[in-house]
Amino acid sequence: MIDTHAHLDACDDPPDVLAARAREAGVRRIITVGTGIESCRTAVAIAAREEGVYAALGVHPHGAAGDDAARLDELRQLLADERAVAVGEMGLDFFRDYAPRDRQLALFEAELDLAAEVGKPVVIHTRAADDETLAVLRRFDGTVVLHCFSSPALLPTALERGWYVSFAGNVTYPKAPELREATAQVPADRLLAETDCPYLSPQPRRGRPNEPANVMHTLAVLAEARGEDADELAARIDANADAAFDLRP
Repeated sequence: MIDTHAHLDACDDPPDVLAARAREAGVRRIITVGTGIESCRTAVAIAAREEGVYAALGVHPHGAAGDDAARLDELRQLLADERAVAVGEMGLDFFRDYAPRDRQLALFEAELDLAAEVGKPVVIHTRAADDETLAVLRRFDGTVVLHCFSSPALLPTALERGWYVSFAGNVTYPKAPELREATAQVPADRLLAETDCPYLSPQPRRGRPNEPANVMHTLAVLAEARGEDADELAARIDANADAAFDLRP
């Protein structure tokens, strides 16, 4: 099994401890995600020293009004690392609105251009911005991963365009039946799972910090919602991650 979206640099426990507990739970690989330039440097360093860890590197939309938005040349250099497998998370967050919307849109478009330039998939964060996200992505022809899928309104376009759909711990919450219904509609070769740790702990661990080992709880709910064997689904998700992120040993 793989956790396709973790923020190891934001967790309280050290990455080596988290990775060891993940392996004990059956999670052999982790993609740790940078959200700003220094976070991306840390993600690359973690991936370099921890077996089975890769890095996705980007500037989060919350940082669109900050200095990092003007440092994409540094991001380009970091993406040249052999353990860097994706650009992101990037996108739009009109729920928090921590950055002006025009600045978010400009950064989103610039990061998509960078991803096209370096030939890597994109990891998309979108919240309360479905229409705007779809409008920007319309011009991107590369591989798209919808991280922490939380908006069923995006599903028809995702299915039409062959995007990957990644579910986090919120799919396990009792008040999220619409997300469990959405899982059953995602083709087997486009499904991914993640923790988004240390956030969004799955229901059995709710109220405690999340970590990569907990993706197994999300897997169990995905398997139940889809009527599939959990071990077979884990192997399928692992293979999907290989394809989406072009993972290498």
